[in-house]
Amino acid sequence: MCGIIGIVGRREVASLLVEGLRRLEYRGYDSAGIATLVDGRIERRRAEGKLANLEARLAAEPVSGNIGIGHTRWATHGVPNERNAHPHATARVAVVHNGIIENFHELKAELTAQGHVFESDTDTEAVAQLIDHYLGQGLAPSAATVKALQRLRGAFALGIIFAGRPDMMIAARQGSPLAIGYGDGEMFLGSDALALASLTQRISYLADGDWAEVTADGVTIHDRNGAAVTREVRLTQFTGAMIGKGQHRHFMLKEIFEQPEVIGGTLNTMLNPASRTITLPRLPFDLALVRRISIVACGTSYYAGMVAKYWLEKLARLPVDVDIASEFRYRAPPMEAGGLAVFISQSGETADTLAALRYCRDHGQHTLSLVNVPESTIARESEGVLQTLAGPEIGVASTKAFTTQLTVLACLAVALGRARNVLDADAEAAICRSLAEIPARVAEVLHNDTAIRAIAQSVAEARDVLYMGRGTGYPIALEGALKLKEISYIHAEAYAAGELKHGPIALIDDTVPVIVICPSDELYEKTASNVQEVVARGGRVIFMSDRAGIENLSAKVAATFELPSADSLVAPILYAIPVQLLAYHVAIAKGTDVDQPRNLAKSVTVE
Repeated sequence: MCGIIGIVGRREVASLLVEGLRRLEYRGYDSAGIATLVDGRIERRRAEGKLANLEARLAAEPVSGNIGIGHTRWATHGVPNERNAHPHATARVAVVHNGIIENFHELKAELTAQGHVFESDTDTEAVAQLIDHYLGQGLAPSAATVKALQRLRGAFALGIIFAGRPDMMIAARQGSPLAIGYGDGEMFLGSDALALASLTQRISYLADGDWAEVTADGVTIHDRNGAAVTREVRLTQFTGAMIGKGQHRHFMLKEIFEQPEVIGGTLNTMLNPASRTITLPRLPFDLALVRRISIVACGTSYYAGMVAKYWLEKLARLPVDVDIASEFRYRAPPMEAGGLAVFISQSGETADTLAALRYCRDHGQHTLSLVNVPESTIARESEGVLQTLAGPEIGVASTKAFTTQLTVLACLAVALGRARNVLDADAEAAICRSLAEIPARVAEVLHNDTAIRAIAQSVAEARDVLYMGRGTGYPIALEGALKLKEISYIHAEAYAAGELKHGPIALIDDTVPVIVICPSDELYEKTASNVQEVVARGGRVIFMSDRAGIENLSAKVAATFELPSADSLVAPILYAIPVQLLAYHVAIAKGTDVDQPRNLAKSVTVE
């Protein structure tokens, strides 16, 4: 979603603001801008499109100043153009905003009637005009801001500067995340720690309802009742050096090739290779007493939850419900007392997932979050946290975050099985042996990247693509279809292979590639039968399996991709890699923007 950066200090900030915005590009955006104070006046520079356009504008019309705010916008209200780009400003105040102001129509009508002139179609401008209104009544900046905040409904993170006040900016947060960065003689605002990585590693996160006065020397934070409060200052794990592309053409490709390392690093926090046992971080509830699990997530994380359902029900013999967060929160489901609710989110800030967490917590569930950002809101509001060690993921299409999520969920399933005495030590040791081999097996797949590249050329010509799989292969098929849609803009759908005859087989002809996820497991024969049905109807099957699986069908299918043999339990982690590579190479063949696909944002922090 939108990104915020703010700086107040003693050095020129314009170039630092742009560098901060560059670190926020991964979130997805369609325009960008900054505002600084020049001789006490608010000066703005904004541009539609990529950050390079803003840089060109600044080169032609530079700005100075030691205080400023910047923003990358992902359009919600109003089309992407310079007029709607942030910051929004009057002569007295400039504002950047993440989130949605739900009552902006009402505020705009009220302020327009009082003579305020709106220049954009955005909800954010209502915030700037409202604060300006109270400033015009003689209120000081802090008082005017607090009075305006009391009128706002919705989700927001705000960075605000004021004409004539080069010494102070104001930050406020309700629903959308916002971090304060601590420097030496300067202070910072950021949508997340990554935005501040090159500036400081000392950060604190505002809580819902907080607002803060930020000066070069420090910060004073107030809660929603106006009381002065302190928020823990932490050392973030992110550094400025962590977000380069290295030798890779795109962040997505770099992150795909990082998977052996990050899967191994994540495993090392839970798997003891000597004893072949799984040990989770200490949790504030007893896994042995869990009777039902609810998994809630969005997008790729939801597919990770679908795989986990198979694992948890098989290894721990627990009933598991998996829900899309945006649907779960409005179903108002009854929750069984003492149940465990698991929330999966790469960013830890996904709005629907956070709302679902709060619902489950209010209905007596133990809460466990699986996140890549331990400082995130979902992590802070959960009883227990399991962290993926994927590192920063810049590409909008999730890759290494997904496979590290699967890695943690596999370990959770084993730990629950052992805690409930339905999985014995020998079975645990066998699973640990298979898990320990996964980083090496993933590296083998990556070394065969050229084979996927050749397959991608034919897929890139298709208008529609089908994916199918059985068991844990079905969620991987769903994930493959999502990846292809996200970055190549080809229409793709995934089906459980057993559902083929219940309708989707009508779509089969020689123009539709069918990607089949089919390891040699107990379901292989059934999936192979479905492949025969597709081939008999002229379908172009691209068959992903191990050597034994391919030998049985290679003469009948259009193309094959061979994967190493792997235990059926860990196969989903391995088979996630070729569907990522296929989507990437198809997107390259079509010439799309791989790292920042159209209309998408990395972290969805509003509904």
